Amino acid sequence: MRVTPVCKPCRQRENGFQLFGITRYTFRPHIERPMSNILILTEVQEAMRARYKAMLLERFPQLTINVVGHHNDVGPYIAGTDILLCFSPPMADHVVRDAPKLKWIQALGAGVDNIIDLPSLGKEVLVTNVRGIHGAPVSEATIAYMLSLARDLPRANVAQDKGQWERWPASLLSGKTVGILGVGLIAEYLAPICKALGMTVIGISTGPRNATGFDRMAHRDDLVKVVAELDYLVALTPLTAETRGIVGAKVFAAMKPTAYLVNVARGGVVDEPALIAALESGEIAGAALDVFAQEPLPASSPLWRTKNVTIFSHLGGYSQGYEDRAMPTIAGNMAKFLSGDLKSMINIVRKPASWRD
Repeated sequence: MRVTPVCKPCRQRENGFQLFGITRYTFRPHIERPMSNILILTEVQEAMRARYKAMLLERFPQLTINVVGHHNDVGPYIAGTDILLCFSPPMADHVVRDAPKLKWIQALGAGVDNIIDLPSLGKEVLVTNVRGIHGAPVSEATIAYMLSLARDLPRANVAQDKGQWERWPASLLSGKTVGILGVGLIAEYLAPICKALGMTVIGISTGPRNATGFDRMAHRDDLVKVVAELDYLVALTPLTAETRGIVGAKVFAAMKPTAYLVNVARGGVVDEPALIAALESGEIAGAALDVFAQEPLPASSPLWRTKNVTIFSHLGGYSQGYEDRAMPTIAGNMAKFLSGDLKSMINIVRKPASWRD
């Protein structure tokens, strides 16, 4: 190891935090390390994929970064990939199966289902996520979806397409009761907004939570009992073995016929065949779905043709400037990974099997 003094501009480039409004000048040991190969796999717009690459190269010019928009396109790069950046929905098992050098996956979102549960994921692969930046976009989307259901906004689009002047009374959110299934950072952001709109807010969680904006908390085991009170059920819980299909036939049967479901969690949280049956029979009034068990949602899915359902193509957290909000986490973890300080990386959701607590 040799220590190399560097000038102030070089120190700025080395540290890189000036990109995010924080500048810190320190001398660091210069350690020769093998260059890492990064693969960015995401189906977002090409311009956003290119921005992830450009921001990382500005901070870490020594990296080799390849970018693909679909898991079927990883072939030329995956065998040499050390680091994978991806969202969980478009992932596939063959990606990790064919990556013998893979050491770290940085999920670009909060959800890590379809990453940590991939059968071929190596035991020594570290997985981190991006959390804490989804409160505003997902909460705003949830409010928009509830308003769309309450005011039947798709009906206005149909009338416009037909050139018809049509009026109908809107349902208000004020005075209604919303239950939020899954009380985490997003729910804590959403609940006060619902309260400001005059709603009663019930949190549904696995344990006690001390969060503002909630009128009361209920245990997830009492979900079937609680939904009988609700006008809106908002799913925000992560997808796990315990929550897969948790919003199913028993829940729909217990809901009011005037109640709505909003799913901004993961598609697997909802039993989709049971939801279709509940909508078609009038067991519940409608649903706004942002996520699905299979994404992209196939054109053959009956959900496209189910009455009283509004489909959004996983738009909840997909917002302008997302990569800027995610980059402090990504770049911070990248710096620690490249320096060999893996155990100080943040948002670790899966540790290598060789680590000892």
